[in-house]
Amino acid sequence: MNFEHLIQINDPLNPLVPPMTRDQLWEGLVLRAEQPQLFVLGLDSCAILSRTENTLERELHYGHATVRDRVTLTPGRSVRYDILATAAYVGGSLTMTIEAPDEDQLFLRFEYRTTLPTADTEDDRQTSEIVKSAYRESDIDTVRLIRQFVLGPGEPDALQH
Repeated sequence: MNFEHLIQINDPLNPLVPPMTRDQLWEGLVLRAEQPQLFVLGLDSCAILSRTENTLERELHYGHATVRDRVTLTPGRSVRYDILATAAYVGGSLTMTIEAPDEDQLFLRFEYRTTLPTADTEDDRQTSEIVKSAYRESDIDTVRLIRQFVLGPGEPDALQH
């Protein structure tokens, strides 16, 4: 299953949404990669097993379950998470890409590529829509948390999507 969507970060037409700079958004994406337990519900801990200038090998602990992934950082532009499929977990990737069509607008594109099969039956389609909705809600929450961490607690908790 492949899925992508866009979240608007800056909206020059809505003064209630405090603007973020590209650098602030990037800082938030790096924070999510390095301290995912601040962003991911149910994640107990994260151990960074190895680090290079632009990659992290991580071990994520959800209760008794452990997931390993690789995070690739393209500075100022994107973060890609690659999870290997196991008997217990769907493999795939998530790429978060910063898009700025002009100096006033800023977006974050989320692209999911999973090993879930393409929906052939009505039950499969419903399951696929539930998964997509969960991804979307998680991503909206990620942007909300980045706003809180980057802009501070005094800023309004506004979000455009």
